[in-house]
Order: sequence, then C-alpha cells, then structure tokens
Amino acid sequence: MKRTIFLAVLALLTGSAFQHTSRSVEKGYSEVNGIKMYYEIYGQGEPLVLIHGGGSTLETTFGRVIPMLARRYKVIAMDLQAHGRTSDRNAPESFTQDAEDVVTLLKNLHIAKADLFGFSNGGTTTVQIAIHHPEMVDKLILGSALCKRDGVPAPFWDFMKHAQLANMPRELKEAYLKVSGNPAGLQIMHDKDAARMVNFKDIPDEQIKSIKAPTLIIIGDRDVITSEHAIEMHRFITNSQLAIIPGVHGEYIGEITTLGTGSKEANFVIPMIEGFLDR
Repeated sequence: MKRTIFLAVLALLTGSAFQHTSRSVEKGYSEVNGIKMYYEIYGQGEPLVLIHGGGSTLETTFGRVIPMLARRYKVIAMDLQAHGRTSDRNAPESFTQDAEDVVTLLKNLHIAKADLFGFSNGGTTTVQIAIHHPEMVDKLILGSALCKRDGVPAPFWDFMKHAQLANMPRELKEAYLKVSGNPAGLQIMHDKDAARMVNFKDIPDEQIKSIKAPTLIIIGDRDVITSEHAIEMHRFITNSQLAIIPGVHGEYIGEITTLGTGSKEANFVIPMIEGFLDR
C-alpha cells in the first residue's frame, strides 16, 4: 500500500515522456496573463485541449496518446505556468489561475469552445474551467482529478508536506531540463507544485454540481485518487460517466512512471474516449 501511494504521488508531480507524432505540428508562444505560454497544435477536426499534470510538460503527460488523438481531433496542448517551456510569474501556482491561463490561451487561438482532457493536477484545473467558464466547454474528460482532500489516502498529505526535489523521478527531472535548460526553474516548479497541494482546499459541492457538460471520469483501480472519490464526483456531476481502469495513476495513458509495466491500457482507453467525444 505504501509503495502504491508513493508511486502515485510521484505521478501527481509529473506525466509521461514520449516522442511526439511525426504529423505536422504548430508550435508557438502566446502572451497569457503576464506569462509566455508555450503550446503545440496537432491534427484537424474538433478541438481537444490537453491539460497536463503537476511537474509535467505537455509531452510528459500526453506524449504517447497525442498521436492517437491527433488522428481524429485538433489537439491543443500547452505547458502551464513554470512548467516546461512556459515562463513563471511572481505568484504562487493555483488551479484557478491555471484555468484562467488555459482559457486566455484558447481565446488567443480563436477557439471559442472545446473538449477538455485534464490529467491529475490538470484534471483539477479542468474542473475549474468547467465551473467558471462553462461557455468554453463542450465535453470533459477528468483523468484522476482531485476535488476533495479526502479523495486521496491520508499519507499523501504527509508526503507532500515533506516533498523534496530528490524524490522526483529522474525521468521527470530530465524531461523538464531537456526543454527548459533551467536547473533553478526545476526547483521552483517542484516547490510551487508541492505548496499548491499542501494548501489545497476542497472544491465546494455546489460548484461541482453546477457542471452540466457531458463528463467522462477516469481513474486507475490502484490510483492515488480513491475509487470512493471518483464515485462521489460521478454522483455530483449529473451528466457523467465513470471508468475505473486496471492500473496505477496515469497508466491508462502511458504516464512515464508506469512505462515499466508494459501496460497497453491506452490502446483501449483512447477508443473509449473517442467514443465518448463522438457521441
């Protein structure tokens, strides 16, 4: 149990490092609420926005599944504040600020409405977008999203209080440094991510219940997010579906700390997501 919690906590601070698809990609920076936000756009079709987890980059959370999703959708992914190639601001991170940053980026890209897929911390950000900017949302995919402090086992919070950069997996640190080349920024990102989790407060029930967009909730059966929490969110969000997939935090999209398992869950999870989006 302790090992599962530890691995899952590490995953909350990161995502997966995969090579991108060889398809054409638009890369750029956008001025967003005082930061320069890096983004990439793949494919054609209806817009699908990918929001990465804590400690991650757009590659490290979604690198494996971008090629799959870009076959059918216009995939828009970005690095959030202080992550990857995006600059920082002289302020703590917050899920509400990340939500505002994503919304501003979409407006800058002239995207009025989109499907959103957020993983881990990015899932919590996605919830904030759905609450505060419902007009921007078509459908939601919440991958291992946390909305309540009791949505994770109690040892998680003790771990976060004492989080150290040394505990961040080597692959994650290398992925950050590869795209940023900024060792000092790595420490800042880690510390801001940890502080945000330590200070995390429950999202009020009434706000979660206000979400009307069709929603697919996904977790692993050995996720850091408890099944009970996912079921509670499913009950709060009227127009929602729940999928509990075998595996640990992020294994269903090939998150980097799960690569050693040889998991092939993404091969059936992505068609499930496509079926949800296309209905």
